[in-house]
Amino acid sequence: MHLSLSEALRSAADVSRFPGPGTPRIDRVVVIDDYSVARGGATGLAVLSAKLFRGLDIPVTYICGDDAANAELAALGVSMVGLNSRDLLSAERAKAFVTGIHNGAAARMVANWIAARDTANTVYHVHGWHQILSPALFRALAPVAARCVVHAHDFFTACPNGAFFDYQAQEICLRHPLGAGCIATACDKRSYSHKLWRVARGSNILRLLRAEADFGRIILLHEKMAGFLVGAGYRPERLTTIRNPVAPLSIERVEAEANDEFVFIGRLDEEKGVEDAVAATRRAGARLCVIGDGPLMPLVATSGDHVRAVGWQSHAEIGTTIRKACALLMPSRYPEPFGLVAIEAARSGLPIIMSRSAFLAEEMERAGMAFACDTADEAAFAETLTRFAQMPRHEIRAMSERAFLMSPDLASTHEEWRDALLAEYCRLLSTNVVPELTDAVATQGVFR
Repeated sequence: MHLSLSEALRSAADVSRFPGPGTPRIDRVVVIDDYSVARGGATGLAVLSAKLFRGLDIPVTYICGDDAANAELAALGVSMVGLNSRDLLSAERAKAFVTGIHNGAAARMVANWIAARDTANTVYHVHGWHQILSPALFRALAPVAARCVVHAHDFFTACPNGAFFDYQAQEICLRHPLGAGCIATACDKRSYSHKLWRVARGSNILRLLRAEADFGRIILLHEKMAGFLVGAGYRPERLTTIRNPVAPLSIERVEAEANDEFVFIGRLDEEKGVEDAVAATRRAGARLCVIGDGPLMPLVATSGDHVRAVGWQSHAEIGTTIRKACALLMPSRYPEPFGLVAIEAARSGLPIIMSRSAFLAEEMERAGMAFACDTADEAAFAETLTRFAQMPRHEIRAMSERAFLMSPDLASTHEEWRDALLAEYCRLLSTNVVPELTDAVATQGVFR
């Protein structure tokens, strides 16, 4: 029997709720992340997964490093377990130095929960760990490693600085993680001593995660991530790609052709390239709206009259702000594993101008919804902005319409993403779960 893609995905959810003979039932999904309240990124997806699973009446426990004060999840019946701790940037320096490498309290919290509540059909899904929980988390999860999924939202599972990027040289790094060349290179954006601290933490990750083959599955955001992890020593068969779910920032198409303001959305940090966006728009004589917050906010807010810094905004607020935008700028300096904001903006009708190193750049440019360039080269970036701004309005509208109509093909819907995760959980629980499902999904590219 051959299942269609929609039937295969539906079966993934049905397996968890209405198991047939010989099919495991998922007793509970334990979602693990540093934080319980999201401002995007890994935590946003961790929280989303908990909501989606509860929508199928699957029991969910959410274990986190903060105070677990997410009232929305609690109202949905999610069992909240928190360490009530602060992240590394907020903690006292000496304590952060130790707990960033091994947070013993986090390990005990997880180990105690497993000892008291684990069942043979409980699945564990780790989203974020490097801000509070630390690599100690994986030692605590070792007894249930075969039922554990680790989501690689970034490259911290392989690279000490999490980006395969040399911040000092401002170039992508292809050195073997934790090899002699890696350890000897001062690539950290802060200092070489901080790099050595990250080496110590990275060695824990590779020892506890890479070397422990029992950890069932590592989920990637994009197929191109696999080469980096395989180069770091992970076996290819442990890696599965499930593209992130995307919801448009605006349900109606943004009339990009009627606007003349570029927009940047994201964390205001060096690796996101906001400084490059500020410099290139200044050089091109263009206006820039910056949505987001982070360490570079003071610099961005005082960078000139051509910049409008609005701070952090909710998904709905961003949808209103971008009505005035002509294109999104995504100038990440490191190999952006997915670039969720690029697809969110494209699905709203915004053309994208992005770094060539972003994994989505080739696909989006080929589809005619984006321009890719070396965004670290101020002159090249500014020239691309000028070229876009001088395009005839009907050509910008065509780009906008292509983005609005075609970008959904680059990501999952919320339901597809949820059901793909459930299918992975079922694979971990049994090697004999719905063989037709595996064949159908693999053939049609959901598990890439």
